[in-house]
Amino acid sequence: MGSIDMIQKPHAVCIPYPAQGHINPMLNLAKLLHHRGFHVTFVNTEYNHSRLLRSRGPSSLDGLPSFRFRTIPDGLPPSDVADATQDIPALCQSTSKFCLPYFRDLLERLNEESTTSGSPPVSCVVSDGVMSFTLDAAEAIGVPEVLFWTTSACGFMGYVQYRNLIDKGLTPLKDASYLTNGYLDTIIDWIPGMRNIQLRDLPSFIQTTDPDDLMIHFVLRETERAKRASAIVFNTFDRLEHEVLDALKAMFPSICTLGPLHLLTEQLPDDDTKSIGSNLWKEDLGCLEWLDSKPPGSVVYVNFGSITVMSPTQLVEFAWGLANSCQTFLWVIRPDLVVGDMAILPSEFSAATRERSLLASWCPQERVLNHPAVGGFLTHSGWNSTIESITAGVPVLCWPFFAEQQTNCRYSCEEWGIGMEIDGDVKRDKVERQVKELMEGERGKEMKRKAMEWQQMAREATRPSGSSYLNLDEVMDKVLLLPRRD
Repeated sequence: MGSIDMIQKPHAVCIPYPAQGHINPMLNLAKLLHHRGFHVTFVNTEYNHSRLLRSRGPSSLDGLPSFRFRTIPDGLPPSDVADATQDIPALCQSTSKFCLPYFRDLLERLNEESTTSGSPPVSCVVSDGVMSFTLDAAEAIGVPEVLFWTTSACGFMGYVQYRNLIDKGLTPLKDASYLTNGYLDTIIDWIPGMRNIQLRDLPSFIQTTDPDDLMIHFVLRETERAKRASAIVFNTFDRLEHEVLDALKAMFPSICTLGPLHLLTEQLPDDDTKSIGSNLWKEDLGCLEWLDSKPPGSVVYVNFGSITVMSPTQLVEFAWGLANSCQTFLWVIRPDLVVGDMAILPSEFSAATRERSLLASWCPQERVLNHPAVGGFLTHSGWNSTIESITAGVPVLCWPFFAEQQTNCRYSCEEWGIGMEIDGDVKRDKVERQVKELMEGERGKEMKRKAMEWQQMAREATRPSGSSYLNLDEVMDKVLLLPRRD
């Protein structure tokens, strides 16, 4: 396919939801399509485009003749904080309300340019699952659209159940006491492909007392509209989530697993797309040199992702838990990790851990997790972090923050056997005990063994004869390469 001439080249417009954890996997998918002969236009919001230029350099988004970057506004007022993650509910509301006309105009512009610049007309759209306004634009120009839900399949299934949870009166909660009175321990035994799941394990937006909650209404809309997609794809692999995937296949027209995507992109030959990156914060590469000096399996990697925030008290409890565990650790502390404040650690903590710790502001996570020195991962259980730790064979200590992180945590601990949860309030003695168990205890060793088994299965799924590898070919042949409906 790589030698199709310019006129016939298929042209995929890829648009992620504008947050770090959505941009990364979408960029991997875009690179895979590009390698298989697609012309790619990758669409960021103007806000994130300027952040990428700051973090990666002024020419980092020049792209290639066949892999270009374009922007649309996100509909939010300008932010007064540089390099901060935008408010997620506000972003969900503004993208679904304001972005369609901008995106439709962009598709029309790309088609107009094809008559003058020689680039091919748009032939398909690959959109983030929670940017379903794009379906209207794809339908308007008669091209197929694939929705890429960057959640786990089990997280997506949790969202799909929101309508049933409301109809059964399980959400919204009657009052705030329901958050602490054991109500969230209610077992939900009627979700297809999910066993013994508790209310607290389902994506956390249902833990609200507000019947008009923005996020609940957003999820209801996006999951309902998902049925209009030509296909829905996930960054997971069949053996990891087969029960939930089988149940989803009975509910939606076309469900495909393409993951772990980063294992597929690793197999690509070195070409010009290798240099195209997607980190919104500047990466601190010094952490890799620091890891080089540490014994195998000796370092706890701590990173709560791009969105999680915590209180100053929680930060201090985590800090002393790590210090008192006597383990060596690499801790990524984003500038905006603490709510409304700079993340400041006690000077005594720095003095106590100086010899066995490194604090970084952002790092190349895949490379860190695959470093032989890393033996465990304290994580917020975001899906990218979870699938990356599985493919690196690294066990996890989970502190889920919001959305479907609770579901990922539950599966990591109960179904896949690779994790433990820090539940309830963060207390230093609990953190100390669990970090020690992760790195030195019998349970930690068993979790490591399970993580290595899953790692093997992830690699099998992404080999040329593997399920995810073959599924990518199928999505291209049966969906993305379909002729336009004029």
